Amino acid sequence: HVQLVESGGGLVQPGGSLKLSCAASGSKFSIDYMGWYRQVPGKQRELVAYITRGGTTHYADSVKGRFTISSEYAENTVHLQMNSLRPADAAVYYCNALVVFDLGARQDYWGQGTKVTVSS
Repeated sequence: HVQLVESGGGLVQPGGSLKLSCAASGSKFSIDYMGWYRQVPGKQRELVAYITRGGTTHYADSVKGRFTISSEYAENTVHLQMNSLRPADAAVYYCNALVVFDLGARQDYWGQGTKVTVSS
């Protein structure tokens, strides 16, 4: 069993910055992939960014150049540095991780979400 705990959401003015963090807790596992998704009411959940264990990153076109994802795989932690925030970035952000257990099983996990509000 693995739990993802997110932090860093809040209220920020347009043009401001926030840093989201997500830590996976449990035992006898490692992380193969960690990413951030976001969702607003009435819309599909969309991928924001991800990073693999090997360091490969991907960003949605809407956040390229503004957001940076980083990971601390030894601590099973991922961060999302969000700069130049826009009202369109307001959403509930969800941490996602592909967990690989020491015995070989794989399981996809989601955090509870952290709300980001971008408003004047």
